[in-house]
Amino acid sequence: MAAGFKIAEPLEYHRSFLKENCRPDGRELSEFRTTTLNIGSITTADGSALVKVGNTTVICGIKVELTNPLVEAPGKGFIVPNVDLPPLCSSRFRPGPPGEQAQAASQFIADVIESSEVIQTEDLCIERGKLCWVLYCDMMCVDYDGNVLDACIIALLAALKNTQLPEVTINKDTSAPEVNLEKRKGLQIHKHPVGASFCVFDDSIVILDPTAEEEGLATAHLTVVTDEEERLCVVHKPGGTPLSAEKLQECIGRATVRQREIQTLVDKVIHSVKTAE
Repeated sequence: MAAGFKIAEPLEYHRSFLKENCRPDGRELSEFRTTTLNIGSITTADGSALVKVGNTTVICGIKVELTNPLVEAPGKGFIVPNVDLPPLCSSRFRPGPPGEQAQAASQFIADVIESSEVIQTEDLCIERGKLCWVLYCDMMCVDYDGNVLDACIIALLAALKNTQLPEVTINKDTSAPEVNLEKRKGLQIHKHPVGASFCVFDDSIVILDPTAEEEGLATAHLTVVTDEEERLCVVHKPGGTPLSAEKLQECIGRATVRQREIQTLVDKVIHSVKTAE
């Protein structure tokens, strides 16, 4: 009977749970799904991480390449993020060029990188005006069950912390760069941005870490990104019903708690990998 009700009246089905301050998967309204992290799983990448938030699974691989800096920014390198939502992760996505949601996610991640200063592009400069690094950060969702933005941020942060840049010297005689793949050093991570995503039901009930089904029924979506200093990096709310200042403040408060939880998780996993080595 419950299965039929869920299919025929999905919104009413969810409301029957929300009335009891819980959700169909047994979570409370402000509860995240179990989050797990694995780093360094792509051996061909310079840095990588795999994140699961409930069933939502995102893998991030980072490749580094040498390039010339821009004339107008001679002392800066580049970070190029890309989010891929292929048909394999959900039937909602079609083959072909990136859809609207994937493009919006890529832009959102670019905004997070810039506003949080997780990495300063000046650190990627090798020789001013001549040589710098470009970091290609590719995030691919392999299983989509809602809240892909939070998973992408965690995967990106962990992969950046796992990235090792080879040593580069400029040959004095030929002016050509010489790369030493045996000698590598980690990136300097300045900040640890973490996202918390919410959905609004019936214009008033706010739930945390929505599943794909909950996203589809919501009247608004909100993602709040904060760093370890409780600084607000990005508030992303693409349209939908308005939120009161009080509700928004509650969401920001929950996001700062999430930031501490995820930073602890990332550091713990990185430490355990280093210990294993």
